[in-house]
Amino acid sequence: QVQLVESGGGLVQAGGSLRLSCVASGRTFSTYAMGWFRQAPGKEREFVGGISWGGGHTFYADSVKGRFTISRDNAKNSVYLQMNSLKPEDTAVYYCAATYGSSWSPDGMDSWGQGTQVTVSS
Repeated sequence: QVQLVESGGGLVQAGGSLRLSCVASGRTFSTYAMGWFRQAPGKEREFVGGISWGGGHTFYADSVKGRFTISRDNAKNSVYLQMNSLKPEDTAVYYCAATYGSSWSPDGMDSWGQGTQVTVSS
């Protein structure tokens, strides 16, 4: 397994942008597909975006498509989530996760970070 540490969360006004980062420890990062998830108070954890191990394929939830962009730099053991045009409903704790599987279900992830809070004010 890899250990994951997220950063970059904070408070932003609606319409603003944030860039989340997730750094992984270990030499196997480039073999994992990576995903970003979020969990708002009282709600289940949900998939936000994912990227294949090589970075050639990306996947997004409909709610963020066109506003969020996931990317990775395997040389830096890092995955990023650029979030633009943020809305109050994007407020949540954001987690990065690693998987060897082909599903973006939270139950299918092999490793999780501790999360970073994103708060979007109206």
